[in-house]
Amino acid sequence: MKFRGEILVVADVSRRGHTFHMDILLPAHVLVSLIGIASGVVILFGFFHSNRLDGWTALFMATTAATSASGFLFPIHGVTPGIVVGIISLVVLAIATIARYALHMAGAWRKIYVITAMIALYLNCFVLIAQLFRRVPFLTALAPTQSEPPFAVAQGVLLLAFVILTIMAASRFRTPIPAV
Repeated sequence: MKFRGEILVVADVSRRGHTFHMDILLPAHVLVSLIGIASGVVILFGFFHSNRLDGWTALFMATTAATSASGFLFPIHGVTPGIVVGIISLVVLAIATIARYALHMAGAWRKIYVITAMIALYLNCFVLIAQLFRRVPFLTALAPTQSEPPFAVAQGVLLLAFVILTIMAASRFRTPIPAV
């Protein structure tokens, strides 16, 4: 690995007989991704009940950021769809983090937080479906190039579900009224 400015460049992954520890990176990346998705689903349901779920939110933000960041450690060449999704996810997470923690979800920042958090969760789920179609033999047979109708339908259903859930979450996640 070499550093060029602020960018980590994965160079020769087998330098001096040592591997890049893909046997550790890949399972860790997958595990962190699944934790991010699970904790994101928990905070989504928290939004429906105006429950902030501070611990779950921190877990979601940290694991989703770690998922996106760790994706850049894989030996890649050029710009790939995964790199683009990772960059978008990190930008969206930065906005969600600022809205949630720095701006304390004041005013319009509450909806901005919900929407950006749900976009980050959607992107994780989008990648999950892409990986399932790539790695599960039954799904790979249905859409070997991921340009076939079953893949498009699965991603379309996911997008529609997230649009509906995000609208519902943004409208229901309100500031609790203090008891008098």
